[in-house]
Amino acid sequence: MKKQYLEIGKIVNVHGLGGMVKVMPWCDSAEFLSEFETLYRGREHIPMEIERAAVQKNMVLMKFAGVDTPEAANALRNTVLYMNREDVELDDDTYFIQDLQGMRVVDADNGKEYGKLHDVLQTGANDVYEVESPEGKMLLVPVIPDVVLNVDFDADTITIRPLKGLFDDAD
Repeated sequence: MKKQYLEIGKIVNVHGLGGMVKVMPWCDSAEFLSEFETLYRGREHIPMEIERAAVQKNMVLMKFAGVDTPEAANALRNTVLYMNREDVELDDDTYFIQDLQGMRVVDADNGKEYGKLHDVLQTGANDVYEVESPEGKMLLVPVIPDVVLNVDFDADTITIRPLKGLFDDAD
């Protein structure tokens, strides 16, 4: 089941005297984080309206409505911020990493289960799925059309066709 609210960053410091905070992005880019009008604070997902946001050295300086002093900003330090998935429209074949984590990874030809998706490594050329086998071994799967054939959220399954030699036991 997809989560409604996804972790997107963490308030790490106060910036200036006007209640601004410095946010470390936990998403693709600081620019993406700075585009939101509302973020949600903590596990209670308390809405926080953003008055302004600016990128500074891979961080985001943010001013929230009602947070007007350094003391109020300091009270938010170490707070995890969440985004509402409904605030973002993804392209086809683009997924939130948090949605993929924990999905079963199976072979398209023989149904063999390789393990569960642990993380997604973003290498630049293409993403790489880090799959934890039942034995605890980490397998790396390149996210390319020849290998990753289907992502089925209803079945909680990612179907792959490994390239020859991709895994130690491959034929």
